Amino acid sequence: MTEHRYSDAERSALYRAIYERRDMRHFLPDPVAPDILRRLFDAAHHAPSVGFMQPWRFIQITANDLRGQIHALVEQERRRTAKALNEREDDFMKLKVEGILDCAVVLVAALCDRREQAVFGRRTLPEMDLASLSCAIQNLWLAARAEGLGMGWVSLFEPEELKPLLAMPADSHPVAILCLGHVERFYDKPMLEEVRWAKRMPLDDLLFENRWNNPAANV
Repeated sequence: MTEHRYSDAERSALYRAIYERRDMRHFLPDPVAPDILRRLFDAAHHAPSVGFMQPWRFIQITANDLRGQIHALVEQERRRTAKALNEREDDFMKLKVEGILDCAVVLVAALCDRREQAVFGRRTLPEMDLASLSCAIQNLWLAARAEGLGMGWVSLFEPEELKPLLAMPADSHPVAILCLGHVERFYDKPMLEEVRWAKRMPLDDLLFENRWNNPAANV
């Protein structure tokens, strides 16, 4: 056993947050305490980032009219997505895909401007700034679950339509609308699994050894 290993209770809490995290769509209107929100932002800000570029930016939406405009953009894209799904259009339109008007806190997670100046770790993989932001969002998500709060990631929007609403620089990029707040309960399974939209793939089907599609033997 390594001396750096956490205690059994600490490890159990970490894995519990991972396994019980859910992409939430149903929220209560109760406010989130400012000190808790600050802890969540701090957790996000301690995510790893390629070249330590820290590309994440979080915009908290506190104006109700702006929240309504964001919701309208999402609703517009929801209908476009439904049309693109063809035979699954009706099933998709029955899904609750966001909680923008219901949750206590709405955030827009974005990539910073002038990020083309960051070359360390991005010369051949420029998308690593997006990977870094995703790590920050995951940190926030897990911390929220540990605090008893739900969070939902909304990606149904056109970035170039959202940017002017938030006065974002031309070379910045919004990636996610995050709904955060108290919930009555957490879903027993991911919501899309509960409604049989999709199911979790077997882990062994995703683990390879030495070359593509060669099943890993000792994992």
